[in-house]
Amino acid sequence: MSAPQKKTAGRSLLVTSAAALSSLALTAPIALAAPSPSPSASPSATPPARMSAVGGSRLGQAGTQVNLASGVPVIPKDITARSWIVTDAESGDVLAAHNAHWRLPPASTMKMLFADTLLPKFAKAETHKVVPSDLAGMGAGSSLVGIKEGETYTVHDLWLGVFLRSGNDAVHVLSAMNKGVAKTVTEMNEHAEELQALDTHVVSPDGYDAPGQVSSAYDLTLFARSGLQKKDFREYCSTVTAKFPGETKKDKKGKAVRKPFEIQNTNRLLSGDYDISQYQGIAGVKNGNTTNAGATFTGVAERNGRVLLVTVMNPSKEEHNEVYKETAKLFDWGFKAAGKVQPVGELVPPKGAAQSGTSGQAGGGSGGSGQSAGPGASAKPVTSATADGGSRGMGTAFAIAGGLLVLLAGAAFLVNRRWPLPDLVRRRSSRP
Repeated sequence: MSAPQKKTAGRSLLVTSAAALSSLALTAPIALAAPSPSPSASPSATPPARMSAVGGSRLGQAGTQVNLASGVPVIPKDITARSWIVTDAESGDVLAAHNAHWRLPPASTMKMLFADTLLPKFAKAETHKVVPSDLAGMGAGSSLVGIKEGETYTVHDLWLGVFLRSGNDAVHVLSAMNKGVAKTVTEMNEHAEELQALDTHVVSPDGYDAPGQVSSAYDLTLFARSGLQKKDFREYCSTVTAKFPGETKKDKKGKAVRKPFEIQNTNRLLSGDYDISQYQGIAGVKNGNTTNAGATFTGVAERNGRVLLVTVMNPSKEEHNEVYKETAKLFDWGFKAAGKVQPVGELVPPKGAAQSGTSGQAGGGSGGSGQSAGPGASAKPVTSATADGGSRGMGTAFAIAGGLLVLLAGAAFLVNRRWPLPDLVRRRSSRP
């Protein structure tokens, strides 16, 4: 075979029928999942030869999967993550992926599944007085928002602690309200199975390193996509700063005073940092970092009416904010490639939606929105804004503004419907 023929043959191996992928993704049975992890197993140093084929057979192959063709930009060469995936949040198309189903420790990105599972259970205004048992069992060195025993918090406060500060203390208090960590973990595993996130095994609801606790870039993207259908999830994950209740203390006059303190979102594509700017069009979702997991991140962003989800797990390059820098590069690639590149797979729908071929109204969770936007809906990105939204002084990045914003509709969940992201952008009031 001549050199040109070899190149053509190699290129043809990358090209897969989109129709065949769609058919496979929408009917992916449990049998396509890779073997369940042993509770004592730790992730291997290299991707296994056999991984899940949920969403398409290409996604079960090790290495980078992308359909190269004329006009399709090349994947950035300096992406060092062990696993990553770039998807169109609306259609569910997987534009490119690298070891998408590799089971790896997820760190606090597991909190997306925690939130998607528990958000519908408690009203925002519900209160809870913290007792010592609520905070028992947290791992050493856990990220904390600063919850104190004996103090009372609203559910709204607790969710701000989960999303902005990745507070394991807030997760444990909400789990206690849900009748315990064990029950919460069981429900999270059940919800993951319903979402067809079959790479995931939950051991700790906060994502703290635990033997056998794994997920994948593919599954984390499913969690984000499901969670973003909930109005409260969209609000919390896009909030930059908020006031959090402090500890009750006596002032100089002996009067009990409880002063709030400001917390900031640790998602650096949302809040920015000294070496990285807020990403244009960013609207969430969740970051994480532990010893075993390294840095992990799932983000959602919009440009020119196109909404993408990118998940990055454990970059090997040890630079400050590297996980966000690699995510930004993959977002840039995705926005350039979208509409040109043939997908290599698809995000599967939840089992219930796949079986019925439809689902209920958009939203879900407390305050879920059922509004939808037509095909012609458009939006203009903005860098930041502020909102009152029930929490005075809470700053929120409304990365997408104008009209009804589109997210997560399409074949995976509904036929000819689109999800709004979010109605928060219509509440751009100035800081009080």
